[in-house]
Amino acid sequence: MRSSKKKILNDFKEYLKRENLKFTPQREEILNEILKTKGHFEVEDIVYSLKNKKKNVSRATVYRTLAILKDLGIVNEVIKYKNKTIYELGLTKHHDHLICVNCGKIIEFFNSKLEKLQDKICKDYSFHPMSHRLEIYGLCKDCYDNQNKIS
Repeated sequence: MRSSKKKILNDFKEYLKRENLKFTPQREEILNEILKTKGHFEVEDIVYSLKNKKKNVSRATVYRTLAILKDLGIVNEVIKYKNKTIYELGLTKHHDHLICVNCGKIIEFFNSKLEKLQDKICKDYSFHPMSHRLEIYGLCKDCYDNQNKIS
């Protein structure tokens, strides 16, 4: 993780103060839970984890806090699929995703040639990109192999 937990917490507190929002124990619990999360997650993962730890945090508070964390770049919305939104910490190096439409597996990848091609396309069209995400949907190796065994 590029930023320290302390810096993230301070940035979060400063943002809340600027926006005239309160820094509450619930918001801190949500932030801490997200920072502990490995890989991709959904809102329900955070709600369930906090509930299991006997933390009194509402689903609505998780959604509102997640929106703030997105604004700060602490969390990125990376995939919308089957009425679900998948998030990940926004503090990692840029990468793209392969998503299995059968089992839901998410494979992260980075390809410098693809990144250079995107830059060239933007340059060719005098386009100034602010961000991007690439999602490729298909079948992972296991699901593809299992599907072809049945056929």
